[in-house]
Amino acid sequence: MVEASVHSVMETLATMEDPKARAVNEKHGDDHGVNLTKLRAVAKELKKNDELAVELWDTRDTAARLVAILIMRPRSYDAERLDAMLRDARVPKVHAWLVNYIVKKSKHAETLRLSWMADPDSVVASAGWALTSERVNKSPEGLDLPGLLDIIEAQMLDAEERLQWAMNETLSYIGIENEQLRPRAIAIGNRLGVLKDYPTPPNCTSPFAPTWITEIVARREAQ
Repeated sequence: MVEASVHSVMETLATMEDPKARAVNEKHGDDHGVNLTKLRAVAKELKKNDELAVELWDTRDTAARLVAILIMRPRSYDAERLDAMLRDARVPKVHAWLVNYIVKKSKHAETLRLSWMADPDSVVASAGWALTSERVNKSPEGLDLPGLLDIIEAQMLDAEERLQWAMNETLSYIGIENEQLRPRAIAIGNRLGVLKDYPTPPNCTSPFAPTWITEIVARREAQ
C-alpha cells in the first residue's frame, strides 16, 4: 500500500508540473515545477503519515520531499536521522522546510543546533544558525549573545550565501530583541554592509540588518 501510495503521489505531482513555475524555482536553486499551494493541498489530503513520508523522501525528488516534510511528525525522528536528512537536503526549499517544520519542533533541536553550528559544511552550519535565530527570538536564556555577535562580526562577510543569510538573521534578531545589544548589532550590520543593496519589493522589510532591526523595533513601539 505504501509503494502504491508513493506511486500515486508521484503521478499527482507529475500532473502539476508547470514549466513556468520550474523556471522561477530554478532561479532559487529549487529543482521542481509544482505550485506550492497545490503541493500543500496534496499533503493535506494525505494527512500525517511517517511511513509514507520516508518512502517519499527516499525518492530524492524535490517535490516529493516537500510533501514528505509536510506529512512528517517531528517526534518520530531521532537526532541521528534528522542529521542525516539535513545533510542530504541540499535543495534550498527542502532544507528550509525541514529545519522550520520538523527540526525546530523536535526535542532534538538544541542538540542539533550546537552540533550544526560548528560544522565545516556551510549549508549544515546555516541550519545551526537558523535554530540559533529561533532561540534568540523565543528562548534566549543561556545563549552567549555577545559571543554570537563576535562570531558574526568575524565571519559573516566572507560566509557562503546560505550561511551568510542565516547569520544575518541571527544578527537582526539579537538587535530586535535586545535593547542593550541593539547599537552594536546595528553597527556590525552597517560596517559589514551584508545585503545592504538587496532588492526589496515595496511594502516589504529589507533584509539589511540595520534596516530590519530599526523597522521592526519602530513597529513594536508604535503599537
